[in-house]
Amino acid sequence: MKQTAIYPGTFDPITLGHVDVVRRGLKMFDRVIIGVADNPNKAPMFDVETRLALVRETFSEEKNIEAVRFSGLLVDLAHEHQAKAILRGLRAASDFEYEFQMATMNRRLDERIETVFVMAREDYTFVSSRFIREISSMGGDVSELVPAAVIPYLAKK
Repeated sequence: MKQTAIYPGTFDPITLGHVDVVRRGLKMFDRVIIGVADNPNKAPMFDVETRLALVRETFSEEKNIEAVRFSGLLVDLAHEHQAKAILRGLRAASDFEYEFQMATMNRRLDERIETVFVMAREDYTFVSSRFIREISSMGGDVSELVPAAVIPYLAKK
């Protein structure tokens, strides 16, 4: 049976840090489902359909990576795709507290689903979607921090 992990996030927009986590996740799992969260409370720059399209375009050549839209409980998405793990990236110690709380709550909801943390590559420890949005909105060059598919969308904003 193929081992599947869910990699959830808003991906507003997807960054090369996200791409790195997915690719490293594929070293541990046969398949990674990228769950693009539909959470209007976060007031994203891009609507969920655009974010989903950018993720799909980024991984269009990968057969064992799938992107899906989701809202609701992450464990429900894991059940839907028979995932045994939730994949999460950590950039710095500051990420750990929030991620630890989320992992603990998800384990409380379903103890059969493990959370696996992947440390960000040093090149991406400072990269966040929020920084990408801010730098891009002020005319800064983020082309070395995001997949090529993202650049035209940022330019339009």
